[in-house]
Amino acid sequence: MKTYKTIILIFTVALGLLSCEQERLEPVLTTAEGGGTLSTYLAYTIESTDPSGSNVYGRVVFYKTTLDQTLVQVSLYNTVDGLMHPALILDGASGTETTTTITALDTIDGSTGEFASSKFFVITDESYYDAIETMDAHINIYLSPTDDTIVASSDIGLNAEPVESN
Repeated sequence: MKTYKTIILIFTVALGLLSCEQERLEPVLTTAEGGGTLSTYLAYTIESTDPSGSNVYGRVVFYKTTLDQTLVQVSLYNTVDGLMHPALILDGASGTETTTTITALDTIDGSTGEFASSKFFVITDESYYDAIETMDAHINIYLSPTDDTIVASSDIGLNAEPVESN
């Protein structure tokens, strides 16, 4: 009787293993909708404006996606480690002391010099990228959420020529 139980157990395990499909799936090599290479962009230099001499500087790049969204990437050097630096796109030229916000971007992580939550900030307005060159605007980078000292700034749109574009 013990032999029959062992044979039935072995047969059941073998049947279970052989009945599993082990289909090898080929990788999908196509790009998802909206994916691919970002080849349309405008780049502006961000200059240091901090009177205390922190010398924060870098670049802001606006990319146009195939879905007509705008991706914003900010890369800064000499940011303050451990601080989060708010970034805003404001109306008017740099130095005009305007407070009209066009776009509030994510905060910049002082440890990395890039956006804290993602590499890109996504603007879903389909006309935003095409309007950048005619905007009367600038971008400000602030010391911290509680200290509104401007550590870096850059004119964009009508107020400056892009340092690089495609």
